[in-house]
Order: sequence, then structure tokens, then C-alpha cells
Amino acid sequence: MCLDELEARGLYQDCTDRTALAALLASAAPVSVYAGYDPTSSSLHVGNLVPTIMLKRMQLAGHRPIIVVGGATGMIGDPSGRSTERNLLDDVTLQANVDGIHAQLARLLEFNTSPTGAMITNNAEWTKGITYLALRPLLEEYTISMPRGAQVIYPKDAAQILMYTDIFPGARVLEAGVGSGALSLSILRAIGPGGRLYSYERRADFAKVAATNVETFFGRPHPAWDVRVGDLVETIGPEPVDRAILDMLAPWECIDAVGEVLEPGGVLCCYVATTTQLGRTMDTLRVHGGWLEPRGVEVQVRDWHAEGLAIRPGHGGTGHTGFLIHTRRLAPGVTAPLKKRRPAPGAYGPDYQGPRPAGISID
Repeated sequence: MCLDELEARGLYQDCTDRTALAALLASAAPVSVYAGYDPTSSSLHVGNLVPTIMLKRMQLAGHRPIIVVGGATGMIGDPSGRSTERNLLDDVTLQANVDGIHAQLARLLEFNTSPTGAMITNNAEWTKGITYLALRPLLEEYTISMPRGAQVIYPKDAAQILMYTDIFPGARVLEAGVGSGALSLSILRAIGPGGRLYSYERRADFAKVAATNVETFFGRPHPAWDVRVGDLVETIGPEPVDRAILDMLAPWECIDAVGEVLEPGGVLCCYVATTTQLGRTMDTLRVHGGWLEPRGVEVQVRDWHAEGLAIRPGHGGTGHTGFLIHTRRLAPGVTAPLKKRRPAPGAYGPDYQGPRPAGISID
């Protein structure tokens, strides 16, 4: 069988329905199979080897190979992850590259008008006449499309963090868990060149990705940014800060360390993914006593469609991405007053194993 041979040669990895695919390839009618080729060069390269072998094997098995040349996308140049600007290709150069690729493939595949004859097509032919509007990306657009080392804090959450923490021009901010630098970008925009952002990241590779993303967006290294690689508790600097933001797995482990450098009245915001982390962090803040009663929120965005009388919820939107916990640091020697409202029955019962706020006994 054709599929068995592809598997034996390492040309097949996975499929949603192997049985149906095997039956399709075993049928009498030829099956059209395509592979895409980047025309930024006039010659094939090693990256084209496997898909070209696949097309050849499929043609030998009685199927029809189709070569799709990315002429439309190829006009903007090399699509690899480079920081330099891509070279635009003119129509003459692009066509010469397509012709070169075609000539090389013709030595490997049979191009003819038979049911199994190979054919070549260029997606530039499908896009001619389409008008494009090119704009510089907004910060929101950049953060969700930039290269990532780790998951980013989405714009909907970053906006709420800036508001809840009241980050202002000239503020001194501590950030732990840089990730890919999405939140760092928003903070740097808010504090301006007169502020200071101390960003801590355990992983050097993540810190490198974040630094590249920030420099790419601003066009140069930001003068107010200080990136430090290491565990926050172990490497936290002595600099006093006005605001602190923790985006990490266990922010409750850093409450004491952050409390030492956060100015009285300063705002702390923790970003966590799960309800377990949400509860552990909020109870740790309550037990500490040096913080206002924490508030936990979740932000969701819902798109709307509005055209004439057709007004309805849109099909898009952003649901759960994380929880935001925010509170304020109290002055030394000041403790938060006990809550007058009693916890819900069973909230701190015998099954509860986390930190227990003052004045709360086992139910």
C-alpha cells in the first residue's frame, strides 16, 4: 500500500483518520497532493527535500502532485525569524525564482496533462488585484503576534493590570516573571524614560526573547528597563518600588520579599492561572497582615457585531486567561483590620489545608 511505504520511509507521521486515508489512496481515482514552496530563491534547498520526495512517491503510486509556489508571500522576502527588514522582491525577480524552481522540479516529477501529471501554480495569481492596507502595529497587535518564549499576558489583562496598579509616569515598578516581555512593554510605555522597571526572570532564554521583543518594538533598548536573571526571592535588589507585579507559579512564596521593598501604600498585583493559585495567594496575603484585603478578578472580552439592524454578539472573544489579585502594602507596624463579614460556612473547615487568616478557627 502507498501509505505503508510512506510510513516505512519516514514520510508519514500522523493523520486524523488513517483508515479513511489508506482507503482513499488505495482507490482507483488519482488523489491530488500538494506541497508549498517558497520562491525567495531561484533554487530548491534542503528544506524542500522531504516534501519533494513525498510528491515523487505519490506520483509513482498513481496520484497527482501539485506544487504551490508562494509568490504572493514571497514578494515580501525571506519569512524566517530575522530582526532585519525583509527585502521586497519585484515581479521580474520573483518570476525568475519561480522558473528556476519549476525547472529543477521538472527533473524529478513528470509534468504533463495526464490525470497523474504534476502541475505548478502560484498563489500570486489568486491575490492579484486585492488591495492591502499596511499600518504600523499597535502595542496590542504586536504583543499577541511577537515571537514567544513563554505564554504572554494578553492585552485585556495587561490593560487591567495597569489600571488596578495605577502605574504612572516616573513610577518604580518590580516585575517578576518576564516571559516574552508583553507586560514589560505595557509597563515601559506607562512609566516612560523617567521611571524604572526591574524585571526578574528565572530562565535566561525567556529573558533573551523578551529583551529582543522590547528592543524591536521601541527600536532600541529601553533606558528605564533593568532585566535580572534569577529567582526573585534570592536575587531581589534593595531598590524601593512603588508597584509590584508577580506573574509566576507560586506568588505566595514571594510575598515577604516583595513586602520588604514595596513602599507603604504601594500596589501589588499577582497574575495566576488557576483557582487553586488564586485562593492560596489571597489567603497568604490575609495571613501576612501587612496588606489590605485582596481582591480577585477575572477579565473576559466579548466581541459584538453591529451592521444596520443586525446587532448581536460576535463569534469571537477572549475568555479565561488568568486571575488578577491586587492589594496595597500597609506601613510598617500597621495590620489590616479583621473582616466583619464572616467566611462562608465550611470555607476554612477541617478539609482546608492552606494558610488560615487570624481569628478564623476550624468550623
